[in-house]
Formats: sequence, C-alpha cells, structure tokens
Amino acid sequence: MRKILSRTRRAVDDYHMIAEGDKIAVGVSGGKDSLTLLCALAELRRFYPNKFDILALSIDMGFDGTDFSKVQELCEKIGVEYIIEKTDIAEVVFDIRKESNPCSLCAKMRRGGVNDLAVKNGCNKVALGHHNEDVLETFFLSLFYEGRLGCFSPVTYLSRKDIHVIRPLIYVAEGDIKGYANRAELPVVYNPCPMDGKSKRQDMKEFINSGQKNDKFFKKKILNAIQTGLPAWQKLNN
Repeated sequence: MRKILSRTRRAVDDYHMIAEGDKIAVGVSGGKDSLTLLCALAELRRFYPNKFDILALSIDMGFDGTDFSKVQELCEKIGVEYIIEKTDIAEVVFDIRKESNPCSLCAKMRRGGVNDLAVKNGCNKVALGHHNEDVLETFFLSLFYEGRLGCFSPVTYLSRKDIHVIRPLIYVAEGDIKGYANRAELPVVYNPCPMDGKSKRQDMKEFINSGQKNDKFFKKKILNAIQTGLPAWQKLNN
C-alpha cells in the first residue's frame, strides 16, 4: 500500500484534488481498482493536511449473482459508511435497448447514478478508480476511434450537478493494484457482465502492453505527452 499511497498523494497534490472539508463519494464497482482507491483514501484521510471525509457508493446494475456483502464488511472494517443503490441498468441496456455496443451507455448510466447518489448524500466530490493504464487506453481510444487527442481529466467539474470528479489513481500502475488486491485479499465482486473483456478498451490494453514490451519507457512517455499536450492535464504543482 505504501507505493500506491505515495502515488495517490502525488496525484492529489499535483492536481489539487482534495480541499479542507471535502466530503468525497468513492464510486465502488466492486472491482480491484475501486476497492484499492477506497482503501487508499481511507488511509490518506488519517494524515493528509486537508481534512476530508469519504462515503462509499455502489450502483447495483441488476445482474443476477451480484453480491456486495463482503464490500460492506470491508467498509465496516475501515470505518467508511457504505450505500448501495439498486437499479435496472442491466435490463435497460441489454433487454430493452438491446445495445450492440452497450459499454458506453452502461458506463454513462452508472456514472449518472453515482453522481446523483453523491449529491443526494451531501458529497461535493466523486472519486473514481481510473489507474495509469486507464489513462493511456482512453487516450488511444480517442486517437484511433475518434481521430482526436483527448482523455478524461484528473479533475472534472460537472456544472449541472455542481460536483467535482477526481481520479486519484492516475499515477498508479494496474500491476501494483493487482498485487495489493491479492495481498490484502480485497473482496472483489464477480463481474457478471456478458461484455466483460470484449470491448475496444481491451484491444487498446493489448496494444499498450505490446508497446511496453518493445520500450520499457513507453507508458511513461505517453503519460508525459498527455501532461504536456492536453491543457487539463497540466500540473498545478510545478
């Protein structure tokens, strides 16, 4: 956790993600990334100069077999309030809309659900568990499939909700998250989504891994290009 915590704090400092008195909703899908983020922020709040509080939120999309009970136990252990919102997102996406490429709509509905629940519970920020490889994958998805240079931002203000979205794990490697999740025996929730592992994002993951094999600085160079080329990625602490 020390390495993850160090890189999390660096991202928080670089982009001024956390201010005094913030109440931050942590979007918890039940995957390794969001659970690691939850644990990192729970630890960070113990010593970070700007005092803040966190609340864990999960959107139950309605897939059969989804069980968040172990996540509830983890939240009780680390002293974080936990709220689960039941929805019919799976039915809407796969049965009603019958989307041929459902990932975009599903993600949009999940994000909307988390943001609404955060506002309802008095949070002024939402923390999402996007890690370093997520940054690179999104950049290449925009480049190859949309023909533009773009990526989500470390901090995004949603004016319609009057809430900020922060991504504290952007400097954390997926491999480090996997290692921590295994060592800490995090209660990863089984993902029953039929599209899991079949998206364009998976193609980008394989492309990036290939680039990294040929050049051990590949990922670092791409992140540097993003930070120097995209205005929203310019560090506030220089």
